[in-house]
Amino acid sequence: MSLGPRKYDLTECDREPIHQLGYIQPFGAMIAVNGDWNIAHASANVAEILGTGAAVEPGAPLSDVFIQPAVERLRDTVRRLQEIDQVERMFASRLLRDGALFDLAVHQAGPLVIIEFERHQEQDSSHHLDHLRPLIRTLDRIDNVDALCDRAAGLIKDLLGFDRVMVYKFHPDGSGEVVSEAREEHLESFHGLRYPRTDIPEQARELYLRNRFRIISDINAAPVPIEPQESVLGEPVDLSMSMLRAVSPIHIEYLQNMGVGASLSISIVIGGKLWGLFACHHYSARVLPFPLRTVAELFSQLFSLTLERSLQSAKEGLLERGRRMHDQLMMQLAGGNSLADSLPQLVSILKDVIVHDGMSIYLDGTYRSQGSAPDAEEFKALIPALNGAPTSKVIATSALADQLKSAKPFVERAAGALIVPISRSPRDYLVLWRKEEAQTVRWAGNPEKVVEETENGIRLSPRKSFAQWEETVSGRSSPWTPDELQIAESLRNTLIEVVLRLTDAAVRDRSRAQEQQELLIAELNHRVRNILNLIRSLVAQSQHDAANIEDYSQIIGGRISALASAHDNITRQNWSPAPLSALIEAEVEAYLQEKAERLLIQGEDVLIAPEAYTVLALVMHELVTNSAKYGSLCDRRGHLQVNLRRDHEGDLHIEWREIGGPEVKEPTRRGFGSTIIERSIPFDLKGEATVRYEPDGLQADFLVPAQYVFDMDEQMVGEKALNGETRQVSAPTPTGSLPQRVLIVEDSIIIALDTQECLKQLGVPNVEVAASVAAALDEIEKHRPDFAIVDFNLGAETSEPVQEKLRELNIPHVLATGYGEQTLDTSHDSNKGVIIKPYGKAEIEKVIGGRG
Repeated sequence: MSLGPRKYDLTECDREPIHQLGYIQPFGAMIAVNGDWNIAHASANVAEILGTGAAVEPGAPLSDVFIQPAVERLRDTVRRLQEIDQVERMFASRLLRDGALFDLAVHQAGPLVIIEFERHQEQDSSHHLDHLRPLIRTLDRIDNVDALCDRAAGLIKDLLGFDRVMVYKFHPDGSGEVVSEAREEHLESFHGLRYPRTDIPEQARELYLRNRFRIISDINAAPVPIEPQESVLGEPVDLSMSMLRAVSPIHIEYLQNMGVGASLSISIVIGGKLWGLFACHHYSARVLPFPLRTVAELFSQLFSLTLERSLQSAKEGLLERGRRMHDQLMMQLAGGNSLADSLPQLVSILKDVIVHDGMSIYLDGTYRSQGSAPDAEEFKALIPALNGAPTSKVIATSALADQLKSAKPFVERAAGALIVPISRSPRDYLVLWRKEEAQTVRWAGNPEKVVEETENGIRLSPRKSFAQWEETVSGRSSPWTPDELQIAESLRNTLIEVVLRLTDAAVRDRSRAQEQQELLIAELNHRVRNILNLIRSLVAQSQHDAANIEDYSQIIGGRISALASAHDNITRQNWSPAPLSALIEAEVEAYLQEKAERLLIQGEDVLIAPEAYTVLALVMHELVTNSAKYGSLCDRRGHLQVNLRRDHEGDLHIEWREIGGPEVKEPTRRGFGSTIIERSIPFDLKGEATVRYEPDGLQADFLVPAQYVFDMDEQMVGEKALNGETRQVSAPTPTGSLPQRVLIVEDSIIIALDTQECLKQLGVPNVEVAASVAAALDEIEKHRPDFAIVDFNLGAETSEPVQEKLRELNIPHVLATGYGEQTLDTSHDSNKGVIIKPYGKAEIEKVIGGRG
């Protein structure tokens, strides 16, 4: 194999066969023998190193070169090679009759025995071994890892005499950092500099694990060829375990660019993995005596053991911290509160164990957070991806947004995440967050290698500059350490134990909950009967206000919708007081649409008790309906003003003012709508109602007693804003042209037939009905619809498979539900929103954009 000019491509460094270069360094010589102890290969400088002047012929017996006692000693040495990659050393051995002494290293490489030898220095190995004992005693007194590395770098420099000795630690991403350094005073410091992963290719890392000592005595010395370079089978000599192995041309160029004359690398191996290196640089050639190199190698192995002991000691301390954390959690969470409600206690316990800026808990669909963390909607956007991760595996990342696009909206608040799953199904999570931390990485030169065009083609050139080069990295947090990951695993086990304990407590509470459920059913029965009775009365009384069947249907439908809207508002607050402005806006919204500025609500908003909310809903519905037919909302000129005011006794005054509409005349007859406006509040709430038909517009004044009125607190203001956003989401988007075929997916035949009739009246020629998921999918396959109205709950199943199919085919559709739109996912492009039951022809017309 030639060391002359070669072509390189962008993967050359990782593919270069650095263990089969066919050359050795000239400070020693090499002979490879086969199983018959005949010479198979020899370096071209064997005669020079031995001082014999006689050439070595391949195929000759080794005894033709070495004296027989030396050959026998070598045979005995080979018999001691019991392990793969084992190297045996022989010091001050006599190989020739003239009395010259040599140091040897012997190992096996496949079918060959590799014998490397060099002239023995006068200082014997025992002299160098004397250095080893004080070195080890010094390290034994140090427990701290950083101090241990600093001291070891100084000891290696004193022992070997190199100009610079660095402890080089590998990071999880494969890059390396100089964590300790001992150097001559005139040299600039490399401490803290990072080196990219590409500086040490993969095959070099593998060799560092196998052959832990690597010396380059003179980077400018011409390499010595091995003869022959390949066997009769065309195989080169494997020099993986050789101490004399020549150097890759790319690495030679790399060292020359650094100004280095000689280098030495000693592997630091912890737990069978490459933790780092002792990297030694000398700025002129330097040949270390064989025994001294052996002492240095022994020192590095003992250092690795000492470092591993220190790391293990730190690990045991970490385990103890984990045990204390477990005990604290079990004690503080033993009160029976859910994990979500115990967030403050968790933050208090974990703040000194794992450094973090925020914490989130997602448990049984409930989300809680503290500190710098995503909000509920942002976190829920992550859940599909998290649920796709391996089960029961802690996930740690310093740049979550690089892995999940859904994390980008909150990257400035929470860039890094330590995600701890605390159940199997459904997936629940505890997440520790770290803020974005702009990091400046100090590289030893620009880490990018240079692509050069040469007369031999494109090649990848080593870096030529090693001056400090800073790179600022954003969108990342500080990394999670292996110790923190281990604590997170311990934390996960503890939290699962807490969840199981709470589950047992839940079973014990179930019988008590059964009794409460029976009471709730009785209360629900009472309320449902009242609602049914109210609707019956509305049906009976509304007939007097209608001129024909169509008017009758619209009047009843509008009044029932007003009740449903009021019911949604108060149930959204768990049957608690709800904002009055939300009720007024919901009623007016259907008529104003995009011209919201025609409604002006003045004064401070209030909360209305549930028992009064339904009454006011009917009153407001009748006022808005009347205004849309005859008053200020019947054309494009008028507007409506509602003034809210509380007096000193806490009663609420509602002033209804219609302005700018057509001239108003007092009606000659009183219908049921007028009765609701004028008598509901006085009769049901013991309040007051006054209606005046002024020429400029209808005016009405109402008084709602203080017992039904509550101040808006800060929480309710936020919830009102959220509900306002929900109403906007739920407003279906008209599709434009009238669809020719509509699919109704509904398990109630009465609702399905009514919807079908409404669509027919609107002019849709083809309407199909399906009552189950299977029937709906079959209908879609047979007659692809242009539009679909899909009930969310189909008895014992949901319509999610139908929605998925519609989304797949990009068929516009709306969801029909009585649950409330906040429980549904309307984020997909083909989903045009939600219509809330009960709905009628007007709501359907808005959905499909048809004409009545």
